[in-house]
Amino acid sequence: MLKRLFAILIAALLAGCASVDPQVYSQQPALDLQRYFAGNLIGHGVVMSRAGEVQRRFVVTIKGSWRDGVGTLEEDFVWSDGKKARRVWTLRPAGAPGKWTGTAADVVGAATGTVSGNALNWTYTFALKTDAGRTFHIAFDDWMFLIDEQVLLNRAVMSYFGVRVGEIFISFRKLT
Repeated sequence: MLKRLFAILIAALLAGCASVDPQVYSQQPALDLQRYFAGNLIGHGVVMSRAGEVQRRFVVTIKGSWRDGVGTLEEDFVWSDGKKARRVWTLRPAGAPGKWTGTAADVVGAATGTVSGNALNWTYTFALKTDAGRTFHIAFDDWMFLIDEQVLLNRAVMSYFGVRVGEIFISFRKLT
């Protein structure tokens, strides 16, 4: 009996680690990263604890540009506590259709992404620096869904050593 209970517990834990395959998304409009992330965008978001409590709010402005298929996204964040931050992403096609890589100064290695239909799934490790001077490597499972030609919704689940520590929700809107 104890062995059976243990096997069920392990199976449940492993099922909780499973990720959705981006290929299941075929909804329209199709997300074209080069088209959507060209020009100026604004995003409004929240960072939530693992219990669902809003920890911080932010507004991010993005200036996207593309040259020879390589994109640059300049993100400027203004946090609810008045702090400001900047991140610059470089996005590149990764060979296979719908596959992308992304790099930024505070991303460990490269983000890998798959676009399918109206969805993009990014996975990457973020080097989170604290006010105390420590750095934590937080894993992101980041999903973006194109709602229409102007609006993109983003949900990112954050984990540390496989334990979910929070989520980020952002609504993006094209300005140009």
